[in-house]
Amino acid sequence: MSHSLVCWNCSASLSALTLPLRRLEICKACNSELHVCKMCVEYDTSYAKHCREPTAEEVRKKTEANFCDHFKPKNNAFVAKNVSEIEKSKSALDALFKK
Repeated sequence: MSHSLVCWNCSASLSALTLPLRRLEICKACNSELHVCKMCVEYDTSYAKHCREPTAEEVRKKTEANFCDHFKPKNNAFVAKNVSEIEKSKSALDALFKK
């Protein structure tokens, strides 16, 4: 089956895997579990429980395999970490709270 899924953690292609992803499927490149919140189309940090699906049970560990029935893999799940932006934000918070 041809699809353009990439790993949520390392951006490696998952085109060799067949859909639907099994609960314990892992990325061959980085060994990250793939049936995880961060890999789902419903994952959205602006929502309560970080999920747009209102009937989904809360999953506390967003990067570990779960049993959510609402899981649908997202094509653009990988988000590169912008280290300089993170550091700038931390510095601003530290200044705000006088750390």
